[in-house]
Amino acid sequence: MKKILLVLLLVVLGVAGFYWYKFSNAGKGESASKQQALTLKKHSDNFNRAVATAMNAYFEMKDAFVNADTTKVKDGCRKFIQLLDSIPMAELKTDTLNIYDAAMGSHSNIKSSAQSILQQTDITEMRKDFSSVSENLYPSFLGTINYEGEKMYWQNCPMAFGDEKEANWISNTLEVVNPYLGKNHPEFKATMLHCGSVKDTIKAK
Repeated sequence: MKKILLVLLLVVLGVAGFYWYKFSNAGKGESASKQQALTLKKHSDNFNRAVATAMNAYFEMKDAFVNADTTKVKDGCRKFIQLLDSIPMAELKTDTLNIYDAAMGSHSNIKSSAQSILQQTDITEMRKDFSSVSENLYPSFLGTINYEGEKMYWQNCPMAFGDEKEANWISNTLEVVNPYLGKNHPEFKATMLHCGSVKDTIKAK
């Protein structure tokens, strides 16, 4: 009788141990799967080249603002819009956590501000739209897509539109060359060309 009870006890313990192991590991597996899903996939070379090419057009526009050349600003802006549209955004649909939707929202805001530049005739208003383009590029767009390109710099002018009206921009060089005050400012001339500071470094994670 004691042997039978002992065998039954061992069977019960064995079944209980089996189910405990199964359910405890099932939870861990689900957790690990969720953790893995948070990681953005690496982009294709085509995607990264498209982003880099669009940013080069942005830098052309920035340099035109430095020289207060509104014709070249608009030429660079048209090129920037065209190249922005050439980024294969659909590639982001393979990521999780609504990355595609968030990136497309930023993409739309960038394009809208860039198109506004083309409608302006006053360079100050054009620079305000350029500021909006920049703010939507970083950290919003470049942060959402998990930027994988060359190092860039987030720079700031504390008096872009007056003594207390700051504005930011992205530069491909560490040196501050201010697109808001530029070389031909009506009041400061070229004395404020290098006014500003580097607030952040934009680099691949």
